[in-house]
Amino acid sequence: MRFSMREKTNEIDMTSGPLIPKILAFSIPLMLSGILQLLFNAADIIVVGQFTSAQAMAAVGSTSSLNNLIVNIFVGLSIGSNVLMARFYGAHNQEGIHTLVHTSILLSLIAGLFLVVLGVALANPLLTLMGTPDDVIDQSVLYMRIVFLGMPALLTYDFGAGILRAIGDTKRPLLYLLISGIINVCLNLFFVIVFGMGVAGVAIATVVSQYVSAFLVIRSMMKTSSSYKLRIKDLRMEKDMLLQILRIGLPAGIQSALFNISNVLIQSSINSFGSIAMAGNTAASNIEGFVYTSMNAVYQASINFTSQNVGAHNTKRITPVLLSCLMIVSIVGISLSTIVEFFDSELLGIYSSDPTVISYGISRLHVVCMTYFLCGLMDTACGSIRGLGYSMAPTIVSLTGACGLRILWICTAFQIDRTLFTLYLSYPVSWLVTFIAHMLCYMKFSRDWKRKIEKLEGKAQAIGANQA
Repeated sequence: MRFSMREKTNEIDMTSGPLIPKILAFSIPLMLSGILQLLFNAADIIVVGQFTSAQAMAAVGSTSSLNNLIVNIFVGLSIGSNVLMARFYGAHNQEGIHTLVHTSILLSLIAGLFLVVLGVALANPLLTLMGTPDDVIDQSVLYMRIVFLGMPALLTYDFGAGILRAIGDTKRPLLYLLISGIINVCLNLFFVIVFGMGVAGVAIATVVSQYVSAFLVIRSMMKTSSSYKLRIKDLRMEKDMLLQILRIGLPAGIQSALFNISNVLIQSSINSFGSIAMAGNTAASNIEGFVYTSMNAVYQASINFTSQNVGAHNTKRITPVLLSCLMIVSIVGISLSTIVEFFDSELLGIYSSDPTVISYGISRLHVVCMTYFLCGLMDTACGSIRGLGYSMAPTIVSLTGACGLRILWICTAFQIDRTLFTLYLSYPVSWLVTFIAHMLCYMKFSRDWKRKIEKLEGKAQAIGANQA
């Protein structure tokens, strides 16, 4: 079985050459991909907000933090696959790439089917536990149950796209999301306006578009002649590879899932202000999502560039990767947040024409969006640590500094001053504290890794000298 290591038009060598141009070449298509993926949910919210009611809009938005809580532990596993793929690629390990690809895709299918059962069964009790208002909960349950039917496709796309991104190919995932995003928007309008299906219509449109994107990414992996070629007959769960994926990805998944516990608690606190406040929060958080996903592309770059250089034992390039990514993510976050702040009323007006909904949305944007670059710094530092192969430490730091601090904030500061401003202030405070902690961890782990590589290279030179 012979494959070429590279398809020159799609892949990026992250181990040599100028960093910033390559990081941008990697990140910009990924930013656009993330924006298109967000349009899946944004299109749902805009269509129901404009053509149905504020309650339907709140129903769609109120499920997002709960969906993330359930799904992210499995999506986090794709980070383990991503890190290993980049490392094998940097080390030119074709056998490792082949085993990883087939284990990852099978894992995504099995995990997706499990999520279908879990989401359908738990939708009603969990949304009730969150205190979802009576005028919203029936539609929220319906939307969540339909959306979870798309979980096998969502995970398959995430794992497959992660494999492509690990080798520097961010252009094809962008194309596939563009195609599926157009399908999603068209079906949204068709099901809601023509058939009057409400939240059920937008949920079905999302699921169909997810299966389209999954099909396209799998098709590209089956047709390639490169080392990551997918063969259906070779799909099997290799125990050692699965354990490596779990070692890196499971802590990241647990972090994402538990991180959303604080978001669920915040959503529950917002629910206490009523369905109109929920709708305003939904619209604002959706707008913020476009800023976040742009910064998240730089986080992905920090993981992949670090991992490829770890595989190539390129010790001098690791810290410049982090510093370059921190600079880029700051520029992206501050620039986009400033644009959002300037056009806040106009952007919120896309989601709802209700002035009260817009007012609630503005109150969130003023606090959360204008400090969002801190979240980008936090995630980017975390990505570099994961790229080095350390997964448990950033998980502990994130859960303590972000999740734990937010829960403490809700139980203390928010109880003293039960306003949305105080509630939203928990975000920037937790981001700043966690970023500082991640940077301290990175300095220690990068030194440890460099010493380890220097020791291995010293032993190799000594063996070579003895043989000579």
